[in-house]
Amino acid sequence: MKNYDVIIIGTGQATGTILPKLLAMKKSVAIVEGDRTGGSCVNWGCTPTKALVASARNAHMVRRSEDFGIQVPDFTVDFPKVMDRMNLIRNSSTEGFTAWLDGATDYYRTFATFIDEHTLEVGDEKIKADQIIIHTGARASKPDIPGIDTVPWLDNKRLLGLTELPEHLVILGGSYIGLEFAQIFRRFGSKVTIIERSSSLISREDADVSKRAKAILESEGIDVFLVSTTTKIQMKGTDTIELTYLQGEKEMKVSGTHLLVGTGRLPNSDNLNLEKAGIQTDEKGYIEVDGQCRTNVPHIYALGDVNGRGAFTHTSVHDGQVYLSSLEGGKLEISDRIPIYCLYMDPPLARVGLSERQARKKGVPFLVAKMQMSAISRAKEKSETKGFIKILVSKEDDTILGASVFGVGGDEIIGMIALAMEAKLPYQHLQNTVLPHPTVAELIPFMFSNLSEGKDA
Repeated sequence: MKNYDVIIIGTGQATGTILPKLLAMKKSVAIVEGDRTGGSCVNWGCTPTKALVASARNAHMVRRSEDFGIQVPDFTVDFPKVMDRMNLIRNSSTEGFTAWLDGATDYYRTFATFIDEHTLEVGDEKIKADQIIIHTGARASKPDIPGIDTVPWLDNKRLLGLTELPEHLVILGGSYIGLEFAQIFRRFGSKVTIIERSSSLISREDADVSKRAKAILESEGIDVFLVSTTTKIQMKGTDTIELTYLQGEKEMKVSGTHLLVGTGRLPNSDNLNLEKAGIQTDEKGYIEVDGQCRTNVPHIYALGDVNGRGAFTHTSVHDGQVYLSSLEGGKLEISDRIPIYCLYMDPPLARVGLSERQARKKGVPFLVAKMQMSAISRAKEKSETKGFIKILVSKEDDTILGASVFGVGGDEIIGMIALAMEAKLPYQHLQNTVLPHPTVAELIPFMFSNLSEGKDA
């Protein structure tokens, strides 16, 4: 039986973060992965979906060409070529990562299960380690709806395997995955319908953000039905999927050629035999960790989505940084990081820190500044005026509490605000920062002259 210093189960983005340091420390490392190298981000998340977002935006801009004084004849979307481009991008990332792992580690292409707290079964072998890192990610959950098992429903993973453009894509769930794919496939030419049981899209966001997202999607011809509880799913004929749902007391039906389910995620912890190692999980199956990603078994760590402390590539990477800090006796903890994320519909929604709703719930005294993208010269020059910028400032010390940049360039601009928050800079430092013209970001320093109490959001 081989004995390693470290075994890493899973090849998500934290693996790429921590492995160079482990190798530099001359640690013997084994990697175990039963699926595609690279985890969700490279294979079914960020890389392929943002490639599709780019293709879809190109189609959208061709349709808008007359807005810019450009005449374009009729065009078509070559969906197989779109998917070929996406696959080329994600496959090259996967292949490069695989080659590196093959050369630098003992790479076991199989799934792992615990035998005891130091020993794993990998295929027909057993291997041991002084330290084990679980980095197995999460997957789409299946909703408990009658008939769901009778139809060929898609999750974000299976959707990326399509070879033909859906005629009518019905999406169950109006959150981040649902909204991105809704806009992508509508721009490719599919009819798209979103069914959401809550009273708003992306319901964790402030009401003004949710309402604006709905308006943008509906302006592109996407049907959105809120407060809609799906009660039954069934096949109608050989190629039609019918959803029955309730809006209040009224029963409604919608039929489509494809069904995407985006109603939640589950941690990939259920097939690891965690009980054999004595590892504790919460009621949803997420592995419980302390501030340095250590489980209740001191030599076993859990990084990334599987620990339930973040659901993004960047939080997985940061988990890796926290783990490395712990190796060197550092004090970095996952509880100290400022929440930040982006929704890559077009325009993108970028968020950092507290929303208005969260600040009010916490009882944090704040002021808010808000500016419509339609008031920003750079946005007008690009004819990208949908959305707004909103920034929350502490009444107590003038530091920034949070921001929403919902508009062109928001996914890049948010980094500037995040840096100011990490450095705990009073907003006056941004006021005194000279930014280049013409940009969207240049207006942010001037927003603070309009701070007010704000409205419920």
